[in-house]
Amino acid sequence: MFAQKITIEPVTRIEGHAKVTIHINEKGSVDRAYLHINEFRGFEKFCEGRMYFEMPSITPRICGICPVSHHLAAAKACDELAGAPPPRPASLLRELMHMGQIIQSHGMHFFELAGPDLLLGFDADPATRNVVGLIQANPALAVKAVQLRKYGQEIIRTLGGRKVHPNFAVPGGVNKALTAAERDSILAGADEAIATLQTGLAIIKDWVARNREDVEKFAVFQTGYFGLIATDGGLELYDGACKLIDRTGQPLEVFDGRDYLDYIAEHVEDWSYLKFPYYKKMGWPAGVYRVGPLGRLNVATHTSTPLANEELKAFKALNDGRPVENTLYYHYARLIEALFAAERVKVLADDPDILSTEILNTRRDYRGEGVGVIEAPRGTLFHHYKANANGVLERINLIVATGHNNWAMSTAVDSVAKTYIDGTKLTEGMLNRVEAAIRAYDPCLSCSTHAIGQMPMVVELVGPDGEVLDTLRRD
Repeated sequence: MFAQKITIEPVTRIEGHAKVTIHINEKGSVDRAYLHINEFRGFEKFCEGRMYFEMPSITPRICGICPVSHHLAAAKACDELAGAPPPRPASLLRELMHMGQIIQSHGMHFFELAGPDLLLGFDADPATRNVVGLIQANPALAVKAVQLRKYGQEIIRTLGGRKVHPNFAVPGGVNKALTAAERDSILAGADEAIATLQTGLAIIKDWVARNREDVEKFAVFQTGYFGLIATDGGLELYDGACKLIDRTGQPLEVFDGRDYLDYIAEHVEDWSYLKFPYYKKMGWPAGVYRVGPLGRLNVATHTSTPLANEELKAFKALNDGRPVENTLYYHYARLIEALFAAERVKVLADDPDILSTEILNTRRDYRGEGVGVIEAPRGTLFHHYKANANGVLERINLIVATGHNNWAMSTAVDSVAKTYIDGTKLTEGMLNRVEAAIRAYDPCLSCSTHAIGQMPMVVELVGPDGEVLDTLRRD
C-alpha cells in the first residue's frame, strides 16, 4: 500500500487529455508513477462502412494539430488501395505540404509549449510559465516564433485551401496545381524560417550547456529506435523504408511499410486506453522502441540538406555516435528536423516539376487494400485500409505516432518522478518536471487513443461524505 497518491490532472501544454498518478510510500519516496491516457477515440470503428476515398477528408478530423499528417497518410493508403500511384509532381506537392506541417508543428512545440520550461525555468511561477510569460520575457523572440508557425501554416493553406483540415490530396494525386506566384511566395519566406530555427538551435544548445546535470539524469534510458529512411539511409519524412535499430545502434530491420504487421505488435495495459507497440521478434517489453525526432535522428545516417546535416553531425557526437538516449534531447532533435524541413521547402519549390499540371493519375488497378506510411511530427504514422469490391471500407487500422512512444512516455514519467519528487516537501516545480517528461515527446493523444476489444470502465457511486456506496466494473 502507498501512503499518498498525487494526481496531476490535466497534464498541461500537450494536445489531448491525460493524467498522472504518483504513488508515494511511507518514507516519502516514489514507488511508481503512471501516465493515464483517459480519452477515447473510435475512428477505426466508425469509419467502417465509409467509402475509401472519403478517408483523406475524414481522418484529419482526428486532430486539429496533426490534420495534414492524417490527410497525407490516408491519401497514400488510398493510392495503393485504388492502384493509382500519383504522378511525380503530385508527390512533390504533397511533400511540400508535409514540410509546412513539420515546420509549424515543431516550431509551435519548441517555442510555445516546451519553451516556457526551457526559457523561464521548470520552477518558474506557473502564472507566468506560459506563452504569455515568454512574450513578456522576450517579445522579439515571441514574434519570430509566431511568424515561424504562420509560415508553415501558410504553406498548408496555399496548397490545401485552409490551414486546418486541408482539401488537397486525393487517391492518385492532388486536386490543385501550384502557380508560379504561389511558389514564389513560399520561397520568399524560407530564409526567415531557417534563420528563426537557427536561433532556436542556439537557444537549446545554450540551455543544454547550462543544464547539463538535469539533461544527464532526466529520464535517460535505453530503447530501440524506429523511423523512415531514404534509399541512401538519410533522414526521410514523407516516403521511405522503415528502419528499426537496437539500443546500441545496430540495425535490426529495414522493411517496406506495407509489411508493418510482420514486425509490430501491440500490448495492452488496464490503466491506459493507449496501446503499447513493440518489435515482435523481441517481444514485450524487450522490443520497445522510440519514434519521433529522437528516433528518426538516431536511425538516419545523415540529412540531404546542408545546414541540417551539420547540425545532425553535432547531435550524433553527443553520445560518441551511439544512439542519443536523453529525453530532453527530443527538443534539440525537433529543431534539427524543422531546419531540414525548411531547407527541403527550398529544394521542392525549385524543382521544375513543382509547377506541373500533371497532378492526378485517373487510371485504376483496384486492389482493395492499402497501407499509407508517413513521418508525422511526433513519429511514424500508419494508415491501413481494407475495402470490398465496391470500395466500402471493412477494416481500418491506425498505428499513430504517439502510440509508438507510449512505453517511453510512461517510463519517463516514472523515472522523473523517482528522480525529482520528495513527498516530504513537495513543490509545484517537482510536479512540473513530471509533466515536462511527457511534453518532451510532444504527444498528440487525440490521434492515438483507441481501445482493443471492450473498453474497460469503472463507475463509482460516491455519497456526500465521500464514501463509495457502490461500484460497477466492466473489464
